[in-house]
Amino acid sequence: MRPVKGDMRLAAAEARETRRDPAPSRLAYRMNRLMLRPGFRRFLRYGLPILCVATVALIWASDAARVDAAFDRVGELRRQLEERPEFMVHMMAVEHASDETAAQVRSVLSMDFPMSSFDMELSELRRRVRTLDAVAEASVRIRTGGVLEIDVTERQPAAIWRTAEGLTLIDETGHRVTTLDARADRPDLPLLAGPAADKGVAEALELIAAMEPLEGRLRGLLRVGARRWDVILDRDQRILLPEVDPLTALQKAIALDAAQDLFARDIAAVDFRNPRRPAIRLGQGAAEDLYDTDFTPDGEQSR
Repeated sequence: MRPVKGDMRLAAAEARETRRDPAPSRLAYRMNRLMLRPGFRRFLRYGLPILCVATVALIWASDAARVDAAFDRVGELRRQLEERPEFMVHMMAVEHASDETAAQVRSVLSMDFPMSSFDMELSELRRRVRTLDAVAEASVRIRTGGVLEIDVTERQPAAIWRTAEGLTLIDETGHRVTTLDARADRPDLPLLAGPAADKGVAEALELIAAMEPLEGRLRGLLRVGARRWDVILDRDQRILLPEVDPLTALQKAIALDAAQDLFARDIAAVDFRNPRRPAIRLGQGAAEDLYDTDFTPDGEQSR
């Protein structure tokens, strides 16, 4: 029997309704378009997890009691770690320093042992040690066994500088080392005097080295006008040196003494401030004898 035409039409309509449409929905289409964007994919890979974690952290941190308890726990764990025996420092050792300098180092640091190495800033300790006048250089490290080792390079005194405040030991750069109670305490060092004498220590040491022929008579060097030197000898004799090239002038004065026993005579000063026209200043006795001497027309001397 043939099916009725109306039934065939109804079956076709039902088949069309049950057949799936291959075209995507509007939402699926827009999601596919978004996934094609690199920035959106990066957000899904990195941004979304970070946002989730940050949200959870904010929710957790909203409770002040919970945050305080967490910080207290972290602080306790850190304290337990820092106070472990292998991180504790029990003593200080000052190497290559005199007893006086070592005492100054311990005084300027003023540390109470035992102390955790985490509480020590080695660069700050080194800076504080270097502020001492007697210290030229210092290195600080923590040695095995819980020992804070401070290796000191001391400044070596090269001269004594006399000022209105007293006597001061200075090194070859003019840096202060320490004070000196009496000149007799360091007879091996030359004496410098005058304002800004510490600025010309290197030049003064060269002049003193050139004074070897008259070393036994040298009393010291006087800085004049913060620009030149006077060499002070015993018997209150002086050699006035120029501002420029004083070493050459001093060598000429020493040569004159070697040739004519210049400084063995009654001379108060030899003035080389003008090297082209050196002058000699007579002593008091020699000047009086010169003034008391009369000259006759024939050139003969008479009293």
